[in-house]
Amino acid sequence: MIFIQLILAHLLGDFILQPNAWVSDKENKKMKSKYLYLHVLIHTVLSFISLWNLELWWIAVLVGVSHLIIDAAKLYFQNIKTKKRWFFIDQFLHIAVIAGVSFYFDEFNFDFLKDHNFLKIIVAIVFLSSPSSIIIKTLLSSWTPAPETQTNIQTESLSSAGKYIGILERLMVFTFIMVNHWEGVGFMVAAKSVFRFSDLAQAKQRKLTEYVLIGTLLSFGIAVLTGILIK
Repeated sequence: MIFIQLILAHLLGDFILQPNAWVSDKENKKMKSKYLYLHVLIHTVLSFISLWNLELWWIAVLVGVSHLIIDAAKLYFQNIKTKKRWFFIDQFLHIAVIAGVSFYFDEFNFDFLKDHNFLKIIVAIVFLSSPSSIIIKTLLSSWTPAPETQTNIQTESLSSAGKYIGILERLMVFTFIMVNHWEGVGFMVAAKSVFRFSDLAQAKQRKLTEYVLIGTLLSFGIAVLTGILIK
């Protein structure tokens, strides 16, 4: 399958065979960096080798040229604040080119989009992300956790970490249910209990502990109910 072959070449070229020194040189010198062109050459050669078909040489060239254009755009448009965003944009565009080639050879069709089960799963995944976070936040809005009073407990937290942890745990619980591995849900509960509630116990803040516990149970409960409804 052309898609899998080109994805393998992409992973090898972008992550395995590209040292950090090359990345730094490209970011500093941009189009003047010799490593940019060496990187593109490696991608072209890897794509050709992965396809192993002389008649498909043009695909390897297409992948190489598109890789140069996308990487060059990334180097000129990204800055310190948008570097992470451009990393994902860059990867998305590379994969989009590969997918386009695969689509040209009729390797992909979109009949699965008409499958009601597929659509239900997509709806469930979307619901378990931000909508569920907003629902939980609204349900907990009548309670306010106790203010931080302990000076010997580290209370700093990553920005929006709780939101993303909640989304990830709901998606994982949903996945476990969909593949009929309910024991994974128990593992998730146990793991979060160890890492989260042990810190809360040390802080000796009963209201905060109850607040987090209610939020956690709501999050897990919503994921479980969604999984059951989809099943």
